[in-house]
Amino acid sequence: MSQPRPEVFSPEGADLEHPNVARVYDYYLGGSANYAIDRLFAEKALERYPFVRPAAMANRLFLHRVVRYLAKRGIRQFVDIGSGVPTMGSTHQVADEIVPDARCVYIDNESVAVAHSRILLEREEVTDKHAVVQADLREPDLLWSEVGRTGVIDLDQPVALLLIAVLHVTQPGPDGQDIGPQAVARYRDLLPSGSYLVITHGTDDDVPEHRKREMAEFGKMYDQSATPVLWRPHAEIEEFFGDLPLVEPGATWTPLWHPEESGANAPEIEFDTPNESVVWAGVAHKP
Repeated sequence: MSQPRPEVFSPEGADLEHPNVARVYDYYLGGSANYAIDRLFAEKALERYPFVRPAAMANRLFLHRVVRYLAKRGIRQFVDIGSGVPTMGSTHQVADEIVPDARCVYIDNESVAVAHSRILLEREEVTDKHAVVQADLREPDLLWSEVGRTGVIDLDQPVALLLIAVLHVTQPGPDGQDIGPQAVARYRDLLPSGSYLVITHGTDDDVPEHRKREMAEFGKMYDQSATPVLWRPHAEIEEFFGDLPLVEPGATWTPLWHPEESGANAPEIEFDTPNESVVWAGVAHKP
């Protein structure tokens, strides 16, 4: 007999008529903060393109490793934009394992993700250390102001700005232009000295031919959703870092970035070759 699904909250304004990328991603990772419309979409995608789940999990494990890496190097503040719903180890949970004084603000523009994140923090009784903001990546100054308003993050001190698998689903601005590069350039300006910029981004650049075809078809599925995707080549992804120097080993596939920072109980995600993970990743430091 199957177990009942945990309660999924439906905040006012939530779009329940279309699959949402944050809730679908939650399903890929084994979470429960999703609706029937999201599960239908995700199951169809996984049936056709089974590479999606291990790619999503490898991306999540990269997040875990980068938080550990930066916490060990003195970073205590994390701003996680496009954080999605809390599943498979959230940023603050990983940071709290390493240091007792970590601070984290989650930002998402999807009301279900925001509601679940707030409930998680309340249940863990950590709202004095961590916070959640509903805001749009495409409005950097407003978003940054909201982060400061939480009182959790000191915006004059170094911050790790996390843009994990969000820039390939950034919706265009009112004029139809892709404003992702412009927005990220502004975030680079806003970051105080000593901060880090962390980015992962789906790409069909330098992947096996069969995977490139699958990604094109997979992208067309998202074109029918509320959140279409855009696969950028490596060079365009690396332009998001501007002239900030990259932390070794530079930009690379997610499984190859500091595997020594994997947690003791981290699942092993195996790919025939690293490029089958289809997510390009990098960490840059602002001197």
